[in-house]
Amino acid sequence: MKILVIQTAFIGDVILATSLLEKIHHDFPEAEIDFLVRRGNESLLENHPYLHETLVWDKKSGKYASLWKLLKIIRSRKYQYVINIQRFGATGLLTALSGAETTVGFDKNPFSIFFSKKIRHRFDGPHEVERNTDLISWFTNAQVFPPRLYPGEVPLPAQRPYVCLAPSSVWFTKQYPEEKWVELIQQLPSHLHIYLLGGPGDRELVERIQGKANRSEVESLAGKLSLLESAALMKGAVMNYVNDSGPMHLCSAVNAPTTAIFCSTVPTFGFGPLSDQSRIVEVQEPLACRPCGIHGYKKCPEGHFKCGKDIRTEQLLGVL
Repeated sequence: MKILVIQTAFIGDVILATSLLEKIHHDFPEAEIDFLVRRGNESLLENHPYLHETLVWDKKSGKYASLWKLLKIIRSRKYQYVINIQRFGATGLLTALSGAETTVGFDKNPFSIFFSKKIRHRFDGPHEVERNTDLISWFTNAQVFPPRLYPGEVPLPAQRPYVCLAPSSVWFTKQYPEEKWVELIQQLPSHLHIYLLGGPGDRELVERIQGKANRSEVESLAGKLSLLESAALMKGAVMNYVNDSGPMHLCSAVNAPTTAIFCSTVPTFGFGPLSDQSRIVEVQEPLACRPCGIHGYKKCPEGHFKCGKDIRTEQLLGVL
């Protein structure tokens, strides 16, 4: 049996989609499973024991030429199932024209009318891994598997114990304020070593926080670790403080202790932490403007950003 799973969205979406890889392998251990992702996310799947091949869509350079090339590859594979987690037109068209025996996707995809089976997309309530499981439960069962990544053997630092902080987010309103990160670092117990994580584009923010915190045991690793190396480091931490963003899902995929800070978004959107030891921290006072959007904004629509600024440092320290 040959199966293709399609998820070409962001890092966190790909991580959560790995729950389907776990489930499919469990139910069909002999199946060849391929996974289609956008360029830049393929490194997440290194060392994955259940993947036959990772296909890559290069959206940024030659978006449609790359899509056409992928279509020819996909059609040549003669998949039994193509399972599309995406709800957008490009991958919907790819799915509809894939030539697979059975094509599956959410009813919100504009090309779902051409799928063999379309599944109702439940947004408010279930977790994303449950929504994704709906796509295959009709030919497997309703059991939900956790997402999982496989970092492999990554040398861990000598310092113990330690905490990791991932202060950045693509969206301003999903990012705990810079000055609040500084305040948290200054009040963390002195015996803890502190690692600040992020990608190359986060280095300026991370180093600015490091400088303002003015603590010798704070170390910036922004841009120095791969995603899987970051996941391995987070797994060994006493606690990981993260926004509602990719690092939170890295924690879920290696069952690392997690404190997830929700500013403008809310856990009921279905993207909360899944680790056994996880806590959600959010503003305690109800705000009429919260949530203001599903994905966040580049600035607070109301101008005050109370959903981030009114979270108290004591709430974050209380999880240790």
